Amino acid sequence: MLFRRRRFLCLAGLGACSAFARTSFAQSYPSRPIRWIVPFPPGGTTDFVARLLGQWLSQRLGQQVIIENKPGGGTNVGVEAAVSAPADGYTLLFTLATNTINPSLYKSLPFDFQHDIAPVAGLAELPLIMVVNPSLPVKSVSELIAYAKANPGKINFASFGARTISDLAIELFQKSAGIDVVRVPYPGDAPLLIDLVSGRVQAAVAALPDALPHVKAGEIRALALLSAKRSSTLANVPTVGETIAGFEVKAWTGVGVPRGTPAGIVGLLNREINAGLADPGIKARLAQVGGTPLVYTPGELGALIAGDTAKWAKAIKQAGIEPQ
Repeated sequence: MLFRRRRFLCLAGLGACSAFARTSFAQSYPSRPIRWIVPFPPGGTTDFVARLLGQWLSQRLGQQVIIENKPGGGTNVGVEAAVSAPADGYTLLFTLATNTINPSLYKSLPFDFQHDIAPVAGLAELPLIMVVNPSLPVKSVSELIAYAKANPGKINFASFGARTISDLAIELFQKSAGIDVVRVPYPGDAPLLIDLVSGRVQAAVAALPDALPHVKAGEIRALALLSAKRSSTLANVPTVGETIAGFEVKAWTGVGVPRGTPAGIVGLLNREINAGLADPGIKARLAQVGGTPLVYTPGELGALIAGDTAKWAKAIKQAGIEPQ
């Protein structure tokens, strides 16, 4: 009887012991550097935001957050690297709207983003902007549409990656406007903008933070934002929706971790990231480049991901875009 009672107490305590182990693990975290996978090359908007918040997290957590740029495959290379990592809190993934588009653009992916990546926190909404080289004789979306109709297939329209939200935005724009342009994908905004300034490509959909310095310098011309509302950063620049009713492409960013990462660690990361987004210095840096902080709980980010995945699946089907 004594043996059975001891065995019962031991088994009954397993759940508590397991919970205690998880709590202790979270309390000791982090004990070594953390890597943050960014699925784009260095020098672009995502890299800027990751390094800005990465520095904040390094100071708050007492361990270095190392940015690891893994571009390629329309962000899929970076996602796969994160999915393959241990679920121990030492690998973060820079997530973004493109991750909700890819399930409808690719016939087969080696992961299920919603299932394999757990949401942690939002980062910022970073509007997309339609810009052209000044040599292109257009100063508005309506003029661009008219020019493209008069010169079908002659405008090289650049995006910051094949089948990214930038590339898809161009595809949706040409279908909505009834025009024919040549989509030219680049591995990130930095090389895209170099070629746009030089005139190698005539138009582009880029992230506002990356394009802003070139717009202000007069090196490229801003036609419109793809967001629902105008930005205070460029108050005189309209939205595409002001010309094509209902047109909007929302670009947001966030943080994810491999599914199975302890809840205590996810909670800690969420609190520290949200504290950073509330910091006046970080808010000011984001505002300077047209970014708006997105303070989300893990559940709120998860709801955004689920909603956008369904929304883009419907939009892609209606646009007649075939998965590859």
